[in-house]
Amino acid sequence: MSRSYGQYCGLARALDVVGDRWNLLIVRQLLMAPARYRDLADGLPGIATNLLTDRLRDLETAGVIERRLAEEGNAIAYALTPWGAELRAPVEGLIRWSTPLMTSGPGSDRFRAEWLVLPLSTLLAGRTPARRLWRVGIALDGHLVQVQTTRSGVEVGPHDGRDLDAVVRADAATILGLAAGVLALEDTRELIDIEGDAAAVRAVFNPPTRS
Repeated sequence: MSRSYGQYCGLARALDVVGDRWNLLIVRQLLMAPARYRDLADGLPGIATNLLTDRLRDLETAGVIERRLAEEGNAIAYALTPWGAELRAPVEGLIRWSTPLMTSGPGSDRFRAEWLVLPLSTLLAGRTPARRLWRVGIALDGHLVQVQTTRSGVEVGPHDGRDLDAVVRADAATILGLAAGVLALEDTRELIDIEGDAAAVRAVFNPPTRS
């Protein structure tokens, strides 16, 4: 690490490792799944290739990420180490904390549908499990993010190809507002389009919370 706060403090030392610009966004990408260099570059629009290379090297040296063979072919993929994966909790905390910052919408900021996976997983966690298993697709920018209710909560990821009970079309701010509980479904009738079983959408976004 080229820079250090030089403080014997847990927060300072954590920031020595992940506090540089782009580091936590690299972690965000790898919390979704291991990724090849090109996939990381595509998922981090705006990062220079030489800077991405430097950040990956620093995170690997620190023990946050590791290189491994990709599932297909002989390409190298980057993945979080077990210690690096423990960043999920603080990253999820920052996502919850960011809710007031997200209500104004993206403005001129870039947006990719895949960036919904981690926030939806975070914001929908802790809901009472649905009695029935539902699969709901969130359609954004030609991509489908799948939210599946389970007996233990929800699972969020790319659409796995299975039939969906419903598909929701709305902008990202509306979807995040519903997931965060800032918006209610009955207040967004003019903002969303539901194709399929509306009960599935209610099960995802309007489940009763635990008392």
